[in-house]
Amino acid sequence: MQIASILGMIRLTVITINLNNKVGLVHTIKSVINQSYSPFEYIIIDGGSSDGSIDILKKYQNRITYYVSEKDTGIYNAMNKGITKARGEYCLFLNSGDTFYNNLVLQNFISSNPSAGIVYGNLLFVYPNGAKRKGIMPSQLSFRHMMQDTLWHPVSFMRRTLLNKTNGFDEQYTIVSDYDFFLKAIFILKVSTKKINETIAVFSQDGISAFPSNAKLIAAERKEVQMKYFEKNEIDEALKVK
Repeated sequence: MQIASILGMIRLTVITINLNNKVGLVHTIKSVINQSYSPFEYIIIDGGSSDGSIDILKKYQNRITYYVSEKDTGIYNAMNKGITKARGEYCLFLNSGDTFYNNLVLQNFISSNPSAGIVYGNLLFVYPNGAKRKGIMPSQLSFRHMMQDTLWHPVSFMRRTLLNKTNGFDEQYTIVSDYDFFLKAIFILKVSTKKINETIAVFSQDGISAFPSNAKLIAAERKEVQMKYFEKNEIDEALKVK
């Protein structure tokens, strides 16, 4: 359903995916529409929720550029749907339950005069017990860092042309397709990256990637992705603790 049309050059598209997370969706929408910077596109892809999420979308429809509620085949299928609707120079995925760190995030990003293929910042983790942890990204995304850790998608502004070049996210993976995208973009396609020293998002640690029961699946998918692009000896060397 097309809700609004924005003419002219759009520098930013924010994409949210949601499935039966009505409460989290409200928090996410409010953090997006309260940004001081405008204009930007806001796209929401709902996976056919049955918990009243559609009522939330209708309530805020005048602040949403595009939304749809229909069945999908998973997280990355929904994210790819968002990419096909985006027109912004840069895209950022802020999924249901996650929020921007403050109302100046998008303004600070634009003020940094972005030109790199991927522009990223820091992340605040919030746990179910209320505890918080600041995730500080390195100034350079080294091979060692990306083998041992990752780049978080809620803090990453990605050029839409780059997302289109890679055909979005590989839907064969359940949890780590964003990791696959970043490895391919940074080390195979050699896209430029730049860190801005800002906290971009607040990540709620109650999503699929945070479930302890998914730890083995994440490890297996990460290993499969790594082996797809790099030699085993390269990976083993990067994983050594120094």
